[in-house]
Amino acid sequence: MKLWRGVLPVVFVCATHAQQPAVGLSAQGGDAAEVLKLEQNIGAAIARGDAAYFDRVTAADFVMTHSDRWTTGGKPLLVDDKKSFMKRVENHDYLAHDIDSAKVEMHGDVAITYGHYIGHMQHVPEDRAWFSIWYEKVYVKRNGQWLYLSHRTVHGATYGLNREDLAGK
Repeated sequence: MKLWRGVLPVVFVCATHAQQPAVGLSAQGGDAAEVLKLEQNIGAAIARGDAAYFDRVTAADFVMTHSDRWTTGGKPLLVDDKKSFMKRVENHDYLAHDIDSAKVEMHGDVAITYGHYIGHMQHVPEDRAWFSIWYEKVYVKRNGQWLYLSHRTVHGATYGLNREDLAGK
């Protein structure tokens, strides 16, 4: 019986958190709206090559996992830390980073977002310049500021020759 008394509160807490609804882009006010706005601003900064902004809003221990190969036990195509991804921003590798679907799940000072974006890169073969991915990102609030902590591609990239090729993918 002592075991059940110790386990039940943990199970109850987990079940309570799992039932929190995700909030979409139309969220009004609060931390959820702030995180979704930050996510949009980061995408815009990446597309305009604004490394200074990216640096300000990204945690020192930021990690970006490219490709979904990890979802089936494989190695990701690429894993960037803050320094290596910031170099991509500085080089203006991304010409578009347009989030068209995003939701957020709040856990106090941690926010998990998931959604979809279409990107356009330069310095890559033409048939891989336009891409679509589904992602999961993590943000953390430190010293009163939300910081971008982690990105994982969960599906993709799917490639096309233009934005229209990627509609619905």
